[in-house]
Amino acid sequence: MGFVTNESVALITGGTRGIGLEAARGIGRLGATVVLIGQDPARADKAVQELTSEGIDAVAEVADVADAQALAAARDRLGPLGDPDILVLSAGVMSERMARTLRTSPEEWRRVMGVNLDGAFYAIETFAQGMARKRSGRVIGVSACLGRFSGPGTSGGLAPYRVSKAGLNALMRNFAAEMQWGARGVLVDAMCPAHCRTDMGGPDAPRSAQEGAQTIVWLADRQATTSKGDVVQTGLLWEDREIVPW
Repeated sequence: MGFVTNESVALITGGTRGIGLEAARGIGRLGATVVLIGQDPARADKAVQELTSEGIDAVAEVADVADAQALAAARDRLGPLGDPDILVLSAGVMSERMARTLRTSPEEWRRVMGVNLDGAFYAIETFAQGMARKRSGRVIGVSACLGRFSGPGTSGGLAPYRVSKAGLNALMRNFAAEMQWGARGVLVDAMCPAHCRTDMGGPDAPRSAQEGAQTIVWLADRQATTSKGDVVQTGLLWEDREIVPW
């Protein structure tokens, strides 16, 4: 038996499309109520209708993750659903394709950082307070291998995007330490979905959004301890359920 039950609430930023929507679908199929946070009201309504037609309990709230006050207002409107057991940080934007450190405007830098890094912090600060109090929860940041300090993360280019994802990795690692590496019952991890067929990844990417979301669903359903009572590994970067170097 996993962590997710019929009483669980999972909140997914960027949950109205792409990898976020597939993560919501996967977690919802385990029995959780899923709360989708997105910016486009029409897309949010369509996503909820799609999930509910599959028997998944789903609701949506419209908010910009880069706006801390908008997230707080969404939490208040959600009532008890604004205190989730699982928080998936899937909202993200790509930087301009030719963005380099010396070719990025301050406006473009702030646009990408505002969603990818500030938005992740705002969502944690807004929706994860109850997890710490209850000593139970899962926080999963959708990162990217381009944010690593090894392998594909060292190629340069796409400066705002790469740096924002490296910052997200650091945020997740720091929060995991504050949660005492799972000893307080809250598991905090980053994951890399790899190159997926989404609005961001394009139609020719090698993986489906569903494949990209599988590790999110697995992390959401993990128990905090092993069968021997030891705390599971957390505060890490995962890809296909395997630990990859930062």
